[in-house]
Amino acid sequence: MKIYHNPKCSKSRQTLEIIKGETSAFEIIEYLKNPISAEEITVLLSQLNIKPIELVRTQETIWKENYKGKELTEREIINAMTENPKLIERPIVVKNNKAVIGRPPENVLSLFA
Repeated sequence: MKIYHNPKCSKSRQTLEIIKGETSAFEIIEYLKNPISAEEITVLLSQLNIKPIELVRTQETIWKENYKGKELTEREIINAMTENPKLIERPIVVKNNKAVIGRPPENVLSLFA
């Protein structure tokens, strides 16, 4: 199990606490310190079963100032997240080949069912 975590985010911290209550076998990936590649994002999108734009934090200033209103391909959206990890919705929790976004944090419980 992996959690793509931002310790400054309350939802990410809450999700991590839920995971700790369920298992001790997990890896924390602080994606702002250790950015994830376009390939990793593509795999996450597949595991989440969503389109790239659904993983973007569209209210972030970076998005509004640089990307909002532009016609972007899926690859361009993925590249924007690679270049600006702050744009990635958080937290993302992966177990086996399934992933969920911890918004709300209780979403993670579906991975333990």
